[in-house]
Amino acid sequence: MENLSIADPPGPPSPQRLGQGQQSGQNAVFGGPTPQGAPQLPPQMFTTAAQLLDLTDKKLLLVLRDGRKIFGVLRSWDQFANLVLTDTRERYFVSVPSELTPQTTRNLYCDIPRGTYLVRGENVLLLGEVDLDRDDEPPQGYVEGDVEEVFRLQKLIDAQRKKSDRIKGKKLAQLLGGEIEASGEVLF
Repeated sequence: MENLSIADPPGPPSPQRLGQGQQSGQNAVFGGPTPQGAPQLPPQMFTTAAQLLDLTDKKLLLVLRDGRKIFGVLRSWDQFANLVLTDTRERYFVSVPSELTPQTTRNLYCDIPRGTYLVRGENVLLLGEVDLDRDDEPPQGYVEGDVEEVFRLQKLIDAQRKKSDRIKGKKLAQLLGGEIEASGEVLF
């Protein structure tokens, strides 16, 4: 038996390394011919926009930087991860106090059809494939609500959050003694 080390140069196997019934030029592990050319990485190893190749023509959920949740079928993408989605729906989630018992909350959601959607890659916060077997089920803990009601409640919650953010910004400016540079609306 031949002793090999990392320092040994690669080359054709010596007669001692050839197994029984194995010929020179065959792969010692898998049998068959030895692969030629540069080794190829599996698609799971890509960390760039090329990883989207496996997700093309599949239903995806996108969470955008501004908090919107978008469902759609990925049709096209580019090297900047700009995405084109079709059959797109925007999903809203709201939690409001229940009319019957104010201590509990009602968790509502609704889907608003948006058609074909172009999403700039830098705005994608999270991206994942949707399980089509569970796609028709409502999200756990939520009940589908009327689109107008959920949309109205979402706008009300957003207005309250903006008002609260303005008050916090003014208090912070007073505490620090002046205007805060680049103090716009908070995205999250």
